[in-house]
Amino acid sequence: MGILSYIIIFTLIGSVVSLVGGILLLFREKLALKISHFLSSFAAGTLLGTAFFDLLPEASESGGEEANIFFWTLVGILGFFLLERFIHHHHQGVHPHDKKALVPLIVIGDTIHNFIDGIAMATTFLISIPLGIVTALAVAVHEIPQEIGDFGLMLSKGVSRKGVLRINFYSALSALAGALLTYIAKDAIGGLLPVVLSLTSGFFIYIAVANLIPEIHNNENKKVAFWETIILVGGVLTVWIVISLLEGKV
Repeated sequence: MGILSYIIIFTLIGSVVSLVGGILLLFREKLALKISHFLSSFAAGTLLGTAFFDLLPEASESGGEEANIFFWTLVGILGFFLLERFIHHHHQGVHPHDKKALVPLIVIGDTIHNFIDGIAMATTFLISIPLGIVTALAVAVHEIPQEIGDFGLMLSKGVSRKGVLRINFYSALSALAGALLTYIAKDAIGGLLPVVLSLTSGFFIYIAVANLIPEIHNNENKKVAFWETIILVGGVLTVWIVISLLEGKV
């Protein structure tokens, strides 16, 4: 099976899996809300593990010192921060009762996020298939709790269940668009792959540290907090084990 097939299959898998959390919210709301914190913990761990065990070492190995991977990782962190600030600024400027303005803003933000995820997955598959598989799994896992939030927000703004499913399905397909565009442009970006890997690492680190971990800290239940910590570490270890298995180290 060629690289393009892997890119398409795993991007679609990531897109479908990412909707699981939202679909669960539609039909089992209490259960979805109950496990969302645990999902966020595991997602934070997998993103950090993928960034530090997989993406950054690969960027360093393929680009060497000339790639300046730490600079581009920082650019990735700052870039995602600025993107979120832009979306948040416009979100704050929308009146809470203005459903027509708020829902498209949610969709735009989610679509941009998915598009970037698609670029990340395709880029890593261009480096190696094991790297692409690990990245695709990390993307899928971190999207599940996010989709729970997006589904819940749109439902609260009066969007029907069918409408929420349709909107998020098409938004998820933007990941495939980003992946295919990256594959098409692979010759042009060949020398930039270490840079793109570093940027992706920055995205993953930002999402884990700025979005997911603060959400975990918000939970004041000590028993739950303990298990969230264990699950986060488990997410990191899971990535390490998967990478080791795929690379034949264990």
